[in-house]
Amino acid sequence: MKFQIEDVTVYFPYEHIYPEQYEYMVELKRALDARGHCLLEMPTGTGKTVALLSLIASYSLSRPGDRPLKLLYCTRTVHEMEKTLAELRLLLSHVPPDLRRSLLALGLSSRKNLCINPTIVSAASRDSVDSACRRLTASWVRAAAAEDPAVPTCSFFEGFDRAASSSNASVMLPPGVYTLQDLRAFGRDNGWCPYYLARQTIRYANIVVYSYQYLLDPKVASIISKEMQRECVVVFDEAHNIDNVCIEALSVSIRRQTLEGATRNLNRMVQEIDRFKATDATRLRTEYNRLVEGLAQRGSLPITDAWLANPALPDDILKEAVPGNIRRAEHFLSVLRRLVQYLKGRLQTENVETEGPVAFVASVNSQAGIDQKMLRFCYDRLHSLMLTLEITDTDEFLHIQTICDFATLIGTYTRGFSIIIEPFDERMPHIPDPVLQLSCHDASLAIKPVFERFQSVVITSGTLSPIDLYPRLLNFNPVISRSFTMSLTRDCICPMVLTRGSDQLPVSTKFDMRSDPGVVRNYGRLLLEMVAAVPDGIVCFFVSYSYMDGIVNSWNEMGILQDVMQHKLVFIETQDVVETTLALDNYRRACDCGRGAVFFSVARGKVAEGIDFDRHYGRLVIMFGVPFQYTLSRILLARLEYLRETFQIKEGDFLTFDALRQAAQCVGRVIRSKADYGMMIFADKRYSRHDKRSKLPGWILSHLRDAHLNLSTDMALHIAREFLRRMAQPYDKAGSGGKKTLLTQEDIERMSGDAMELF
Repeated sequence: MKFQIEDVTVYFPYEHIYPEQYEYMVELKRALDARGHCLLEMPTGTGKTVALLSLIASYSLSRPGDRPLKLLYCTRTVHEMEKTLAELRLLLSHVPPDLRRSLLALGLSSRKNLCINPTIVSAASRDSVDSACRRLTASWVRAAAAEDPAVPTCSFFEGFDRAASSSNASVMLPPGVYTLQDLRAFGRDNGWCPYYLARQTIRYANIVVYSYQYLLDPKVASIISKEMQRECVVVFDEAHNIDNVCIEALSVSIRRQTLEGATRNLNRMVQEIDRFKATDATRLRTEYNRLVEGLAQRGSLPITDAWLANPALPDDILKEAVPGNIRRAEHFLSVLRRLVQYLKGRLQTENVETEGPVAFVASVNSQAGIDQKMLRFCYDRLHSLMLTLEITDTDEFLHIQTICDFATLIGTYTRGFSIIIEPFDERMPHIPDPVLQLSCHDASLAIKPVFERFQSVVITSGTLSPIDLYPRLLNFNPVISRSFTMSLTRDCICPMVLTRGSDQLPVSTKFDMRSDPGVVRNYGRLLLEMVAAVPDGIVCFFVSYSYMDGIVNSWNEMGILQDVMQHKLVFIETQDVVETTLALDNYRRACDCGRGAVFFSVARGKVAEGIDFDRHYGRLVIMFGVPFQYTLSRILLARLEYLRETFQIKEGDFLTFDALRQAAQCVGRVIRSKADYGMMIFADKRYSRHDKRSKLPGWILSHLRDAHLNLSTDMALHIAREFLRRMAQPYDKAGSGGKKTLLTQEDIERMSGDAMELF
């Protein structure tokens, strides 16, 4: 399908388009024309990804120029990356061949997902794979292999390096769409390393799909994304939690194990220095001279030697010489020893301590004799020393890297951070587990360089309500901020608020009510009534793992769980990824064979964020309670105080906003297309309050009738039966008259013609 939006010819890969997709494209084009940022909330299951890709790719093709517009599409998981690239491949098959020849799109992920060298990829963790790769590809290893062929290297990297030096890097990968699997296959066929090929090619590609971290985490972004041009459109998809991603990128946790590991790392480095003094003293002298001249890095490093960059944001890194008292390797290591010793002392506290970076740096200076400037240079100085000592097994040195991360961040930032030392986890006070956390409170710090550097940033998700809070949290001014509703020919979403059980006792997961046997019993009766009446899959979300464990135990003792199992099998999400994956597979099998099943899951867990329960896998989702964060968490309290003082966001407003976006994310799993249908039960009396309910996305609120706001279990059961009976009737998929939900090319041409007449 091909149509015009003003001066842009849009290529769309389907015969029909939803009205909200068309509206979404129009708003997106306005933002691109204005070269500004935008916030767009689009209901789940309405083809948001394909609308985004179609419009931005078509917009880029319509303006060829010297530097055509480039799309950086950020996803949270590899699964979402693969889905996006599959949509992109379908889209490009509908673009005319002469235009298609100029388009190159690819995904970029970690070495763990792209490596094809069997000796490396067998390593267990991502850090081990990275380290095994460096052992074969570091510049000094390759230099040694040139002299002694017995030194092992990576044949795939060598093949890539030869090809890259002999040909133009921009033509190494022919035009087309490359998923991670395609890159691995291409690498095997040509004998080239897919990871470094992708790293090299993203500079020349028109569309790059990768993880949020590659733009938001300074340690990774300044290596992977530093050469991206200003003429980029950055899309953060499923971005309802983007503030949390930004905060995690600049936060560091230090435990006893970290400090013990750092001490081992320092001992090993001392041995290496002694070895070099005996065998190659000139190397250490050369490094010293380079640092005297103010070159913290060796100019531009070979691609294999730059593994992690400074954890501070690019604008905050000092462009000057390393301080004299840490230029010598021995002096630098003694500074790190004093810092580790100081942190060990701080972890021996018996009380919770909270400090700002300024007070903490002053304390480090007075007790360990390390000033702010030395702290700021810790990371760069460590990186330089590790290169000089030719250390390749970087996974062994993660502990000392964490300490230097921490030092550089507290030396760089004076606002927006807290240092919180807790001697034990409040939920398990009898187990000593001291932790020192550098906690970032300001999400706008990590995303600020992205807003400043690229011409348009699109933040989009199915749950961005209330949409006016995001510009305040991320500290930016969107040119377009819009929430779209779902156009439906039938009411295929049925949200309900259940406030009480059949015995009229109110239900809630409020702390003073959650363990009340009456509430537990009423929640159990609700589930039992629903499994008897609703066919296929039912998904239940609880507010936390501990609450889910407690309530499932209680239901078991009351005999409710056995009664539920008479109707459907029960599967439970655990904190183990493998167990949860297995439970999900078996849940789907139970739904496929017609028996139906119930899946118990947790808000904020892996399932709530990334798994779709479309069609018969989810006919009903029950949200037991309001998923507030653990409100006694020191980190949360410090962040709330910062938000109140800096952005004038009240604690209650932020907590409610955060809980309701998680609840909306959970219930949104049940509708993944317009042909689908499902019910949502918000089982907590607090949802009936307007201040809570109004923070749900508009597309849910538009289907929430006043009659469904204060239900008991038996009323909810009656509504569910009526709804299922209605959904069983045949319906007109395309809609008719003024309520069309599928538009053809002629409809769009007529609409744009009408719009032109208005002006």
